Amino acid sequence: MQDKILATYVLMDLLFVVCGGLLLIFALVTKSELTQTPTIQNVATDLLLNECPLTAAIANSVLVFFTFLVSVPAMVAPMTRGWLKFHGYLVVVCAIFTMLIGLTIWFDTLKTRQNLSDIWNAQPSTTQSLLQQRFNCCGYNNATSPPFFVPDSTCPNPLAAAANIGCVTPFVNFANTFLDTIFTGAFGIVGVDVALILTVAMLLKDRKEKERYRHIDEKQGTGSF
Repeated sequence: MQDKILATYVLMDLLFVVCGGLLLIFALVTKSELTQTPTIQNVATDLLLNECPLTAAIANSVLVFFTFLVSVPAMVAPMTRGWLKFHGYLVVVCAIFTMLIGLTIWFDTLKTRQNLSDIWNAQPSTTQSLLQQRFNCCGYNNATSPPFFVPDSTCPNPLAAAANIGCVTPFVNFANTFLDTIFTGAFGIVGVDVALILTVAMLLKDRKEKERYRHIDEKQGTGSF
């Protein structure tokens, strides 16, 4: 039984650190991409990712790696409980940290329209033009109300722009779908954390019982269990 519980704990611990690695890779790759010149293909995603807590994600992944290192003594010492308890507490902290990141992104989706309006207004005309080309639209709300459209290949003149839709609807729909995927992934990592916490609790209980039986046998003089 102990071997099965320990094997489950090791498996979940490895899955836990893999999630931390994926989180770190995602944050670092995203930060690198944000420094590059935007294109029609990546302008929308880059603007959205720039609003995500990437620094917090990096800090969280570092905490995950530290937590995994703490679990090593708990795995190699078959009867220790101190390191295992410490590891469990750290996993709880990681789960809360990741959940806060996911909730931050989720709360942002509740006010996507206003957030995107602020993002749009803060962009130079070149970026607004890329967004118009990306979503085949003109202006944020429409071509005739501020912020007005930027003349480009999609909106070459006021007449053509007026015949096209504003960017707010396709941009909001895209943002909601994209951000939903991100915070769902964050909550999925929290699920892995919770599963690891449960396996830590199971292993702690198993080791406590083994320790109790060992003490009983020692008092009876029959040796270690």
